[in-house]
Amino acid sequence: EIGNLRNLKRLWISVNDLTGPIPAEIGNLLNLERLRLSDNDLTGPIPKEIANLQNLESLSLTYNHLSGPIPKEIANLRNLTELNLSVNRLTGPIPAEIGNLQNLKYLVLSSNDLSGPIPSEIGNLLNLETLRLSYNDLSGPIPSEIGNLQNLESLRLSFTDLSGPIPPEIGNLQNLKTLRLSDNDLSGPIPPEIGNLMRLLYPDLSNNDFCGPIPYATRRIRGFRHSGNPRLGSPCA
Repeated sequence: EIGNLRNLKRLWISVNDLTGPIPAEIGNLLNLERLRLSDNDLTGPIPKEIANLQNLESLSLTYNHLSGPIPKEIANLRNLTELNLSVNRLTGPIPAEIGNLQNLKYLVLSSNDLSGPIPSEIGNLLNLETLRLSYNDLSGPIPSEIGNLQNLESLRLSFTDLSGPIPPEIGNLQNLKTLRLSDNDLSGPIPPEIGNLMRLLYPDLSNNDFCGPIPYATRRIRGFRHSGNPRLGSPCA
């Protein structure tokens, strides 16, 4: 019956003991701008009907037990600036359609069971300031398109199964303050372009398979972490 509240603009029911699924009727709240159902015991999938909420600016469903894929229809939420689906049981790939959310500033999908590659379309999110995908089952490389995100301040990709080199385009992220790439299968040399990131503090590249020399340019970065890379300092084969 909550779907009858057609004039509702904000619905915050976080930090309760709500159980069961999110009702599909939530998609009737066409004037909704903010929806927060975090810190509950909600289960089941994210209803596709959420995509009807085209005035939505903030969607937070974190700390629940939601399962199934992220619906592709979420790409209809063109006014969205914040999307937080972290700490659930979501599965399947990150939909490429997420790249349509061009007003997005805050994208957090960490601590789920998401799999597959990071879609290159993530590079379309030119207003993005925070990207957190850690603690998932992602695979494949870090897409070079991530270098398009020149407003990005925080990039966290730790504890996934990403592989391949760090793209040199990461040096374009001049506003980056936080970089966490630890505990992956990343390999190849550490690109010297990381040394261009003048605002970066305590970047963590530990527990990967990097090789070659530590770039001289990175020595000015405070708290640069690279332990757990046994081939670092040895020539790359």
